[in-house]
Amino acid sequence: MSRMEQERLTKGTGEAAEEVTGRAFLIGLVLANHRSQLDIESSLEELGLLADTAGLEVVGQTHQRVTHPDPATYIGSGKVEEVRNWIAELRADIVIFDDELAPRNQRELEAAFGENVRVLDRTALILDIFAQHAATREGYLQVALAQYEYRLPRLTRQWTHLARQAGGGAVRGGAAGVGLRGPGETQLEVDRREIRRHISTLKAELDEVRAHRERYRARRRKAGIPVAALVGYTNAGKSTLLNAISGASVYSADKLFATLDPTTRRVQLPSGQKILLTDTVGFIQKLPHSLVAAFRATLEEVIEADILLHIIDVSHPNVVEQTSIVEQTLVEELGIRDKPIVAVFNKIDLYDPDESEGLLGRLKNRYPQAIFVSALRRTGITSLLESMAGYLDARQSVIALRIPYTEGELIARFHSLASDVIQHYEDSWVSLEGRIPAEYCYLFEKYSAR
Repeated sequence: MSRMEQERLTKGTGEAAEEVTGRAFLIGLVLANHRSQLDIESSLEELGLLADTAGLEVVGQTHQRVTHPDPATYIGSGKVEEVRNWIAELRADIVIFDDELAPRNQRELEAAFGENVRVLDRTALILDIFAQHAATREGYLQVALAQYEYRLPRLTRQWTHLARQAGGGAVRGGAAGVGLRGPGETQLEVDRREIRRHISTLKAELDEVRAHRERYRARRRKAGIPVAALVGYTNAGKSTLLNAISGASVYSADKLFATLDPTTRRVQLPSGQKILLTDTVGFIQKLPHSLVAAFRATLEEVIEADILLHIIDVSHPNVVEQTSIVEQTLVEELGIRDKPIVAVFNKIDLYDPDESEGLLGRLKNRYPQAIFVSALRRTGITSLLESMAGYLDARQSVIALRIPYTEGELIARFHSLASDVIQHYEDSWVSLEGRIPAEYCYLFEKYSAR
């Protein structure tokens, strides 16, 4: 055991300062010839933050370096024995792995550690946090679908085990059973066919949600109001920035996935142009594919946005790695490649140049157009709004029109789309000039004054 592991184990042997729902021991695996975005220490630290968000007390951690996972227990048999001893010494009742376990791995590990110890993986932990934070019906449906699809292959052995541990509950229940909360807790005796029926029903309901969102986006496109989506690593400060820009009161906290459901607010830029600003779910390394699929309707807000604000926590020691993970997720999971992206480095008030060894300069070189802000202190907001206006102005055209009074609906449409409007009334028409998004110019070609 390394010195760091010993220190972490020792730190966790005391009683918790506040009431918690479980004592968690964390395990990571480092595979030879496999390069991860975060080193194992940082990855386990993040897993610990996830556990804390879920209401658990982390009492220890360890990791193992291997060429490939053990097909039965994921970690080697010797490591299993070590962990079993640490579980007894630290009185841990939950073991959390930093990667997704196969159903067989979970069954073998539960047998090895004993029936009083729950075995979870990163995916189950993230799903539990999402279940805690789902505040709308859409969020509930998305989390429930992801949970069912995660648990279906684990049904044969795991379901009976959960029946002993969970004692009922629902997706929105309390924090009494981390990793157990969700739709399965009231369906412990149902067979695979019943679970698949639930999955089918949830998918149908989410298709309705997706159709509703598409109708909303179609109305929004018709109105011509551009959309900016906030994206970024979880806990980068997206909700705090939305509050700072719009004056909203979206819940924010210094925890991973503090907010889940998307929030949209209307904002006026310094140019006078109005824009819709949408906060979206945060990204994280090893984001479960089931969540990406389940949250497709929500994440389409990112795909459909006119501009993305990539919110980056400049004070985080792994800022470079987190930035790369978000960029990779946007490209590989969402297929976003050619959309304008503004890099927004947040928490500049927490940046320590002595500890970061010139990091700020390197970031400025890599992202020369980046904006540096403190959402909490509301500094740099004006520069950000001006940058957004600049990106949107680049895709706008100035047009001059003469529209007859009889075309009142078209005149109103121009006012809804345009900024910097100059208007004069003539005998039988209105002279209009203004800036509108280039893609809407065709609507007014008939009445062009040029």
